Amino acid sequence: MHAYRTHTCGALRAADAGQTVRISGWIHRKREHANVLFVDLRDHYGLTQALVETSGPVFERLDALKLESVVTLTGTCVKRAPGTVNDKLPTGEIEVRITDAVVQSAAEQVPLQVNTDDDTGEDIRLKYRFLDLRRERLHANIMLRSKVIASIRRRMIEQGFTEFQTPILTSSSPEGARDFLVPSRLHPGTFYALPQAPQQFKQLLMVAGFDRYFQIAPCFRDEDARADRSPGEFYQLDFEMSFVTQEDVFAAIEPVLHGVFAEFAGGKAVTPYPFPRIAYDDAMTQYGSDKPDLRNPLKLVDVSAVFARADVEFRAFKGIVEKGGAALAIPAPGAAAKPRMWFDKLNDWARAEGAPGLGYIIFENGEGRGPIAKFIPAAAQAELRKLTGLKDGDVVFFAADKKEKAQKFAGLVRNRMGAELDLLEKNAYRFCWVVDFPMYEYDEKAKKIDFSHNPFSMPQGGLEALETKDPLAIKAFQYDIVCNGVELSSGAIRNHLPEVMYKAFAIAGYTKEDVESRFGGMLSAFKLGAPPHGGSAPGIDRIVMLLAEVPNIREVVCFPLNQQAMDLMMQAPNAVAPERLKELHIRHALPPAKG
Repeated sequence: MHAYRTHTCGALRAADAGQTVRISGWIHRKREHANVLFVDLRDHYGLTQALVETSGPVFERLDALKLESVVTLTGTCVKRAPGTVNDKLPTGEIEVRITDAVVQSAAEQVPLQVNTDDDTGEDIRLKYRFLDLRRERLHANIMLRSKVIASIRRRMIEQGFTEFQTPILTSSSPEGARDFLVPSRLHPGTFYALPQAPQQFKQLLMVAGFDRYFQIAPCFRDEDARADRSPGEFYQLDFEMSFVTQEDVFAAIEPVLHGVFAEFAGGKAVTPYPFPRIAYDDAMTQYGSDKPDLRNPLKLVDVSAVFARADVEFRAFKGIVEKGGAALAIPAPGAAAKPRMWFDKLNDWARAEGAPGLGYIIFENGEGRGPIAKFIPAAAQAELRKLTGLKDGDVVFFAADKKEKAQKFAGLVRNRMGAELDLLEKNAYRFCWVVDFPMYEYDEKAKKIDFSHNPFSMPQGGLEALETKDPLAIKAFQYDIVCNGVELSSGAIRNHLPEVMYKAFAIAGYTKEDVESRFGGMLSAFKLGAPPHGGSAPGIDRIVMLLAEVPNIREVVCFPLNQQAMDLMMQAPNAVAPERLKELHIRHALPPAKG
């Protein structure tokens, strides 16, 4: 008999009754009943109930152990008595009558309970992540992640892609976030950067003549944590293709994403491909977001013309519209029945989001009521009803500000209404592409034009557009793929022409020398024959987060950092010995101590 197990803790069934078996695992639960000690033993594969009478050395050995101790149990597999079968457990028809127990590792008192999902606080969970990972739900999430990656890899190969690995030590690049820097010992005063994405390398692979590349790529960004992004590192399905248009890229990746979601969605609906295409301007106008949740049926309506009417006296909105701003309506069907407290809470929420409040009109009995209704005459209210398609029993909320600010706030209100009124489509994954992003944006803080998305994108209209159009009016062949309001990926058809690259970066304030010093390798490659190419990079962590139906990305990552970008388990980041800093020619210049 094997030293540790003849079966896993998830393998035994009624057909195994009568066999002498050996199982190993962690003590999940213990309980005494009618002079019998029951031990639930758990391993990676499942749970098996074992039992021993409360007398003799085997009982004493097991009784003395704390939960999460590791043991090997030998005994006879028997069918459970009628009425004691556990239908919720795959091994629920049997139990093991223990004849011997070997303690492989006795556990001390654990700082968090593995046999429940009770919240013990993020710091404890991350400090003892190896315990947290033993919990059923988190263990299942990590296994789901592995299966999703395997499915993606298989589907990409079926689509004709070849897997390559790109460097982890590289040079700094303006990807939109801070780099993690690695000092060079051999070249004092210089630094490598961990890649924010394999952007330049995957483009160089296309220049090298490889036609379809992919990898499950680690990416590193020194940025603050968010619910949908871990600080420090994340993984993405990075891919690139040669001699393709934007539609070719979509056609290649849509079957992969649809297939993965259909495989792991548990019967939920998945948008059939081709996925809807929504222009960036339309996404902002209709949804107030460049990552719209299409499960939400609500759409924004521009009602600026209503507040510009001569008979409308609501000066707060009227003044905004007269100065070139926008007034947007957010429909709230059926919300008229909500109590006053509900509206007050929404007002408080709006103020917390930086708005002065949240104006609204309640439509009832053929007329409107509410804080601003008296400033809007019946004719204007009728126009509002017509534009929004609302009727008695409905409510309309408003956002008014400079156009972009109004759109973003209205988008937040739309999301809030979708949740509050339970309007989101159930059991569905709804995909769309957001296309035609602006090539540039104006950075208010730096008072300059900068890239809005990926600096290596091809501008629509090419060099002519860069030379003749207002930079803020130029669109790029850039696109995002969105699922249920979560951006999974940014991508683009790349700029592969040196003259276009020089001009594109010049508009963003980079000199020719800047471009050559920072992107010399790519420029050199483009000058020696580069194919038109494009790609994208859907986020692995976000895909798994959606499929696992968890609100935080840390629930699908084995060993994440906390919100302060610290690894509490491994105590990173930490100080290093002075001699190591001396080798690297680094001297501390720490900020003054607080307080």
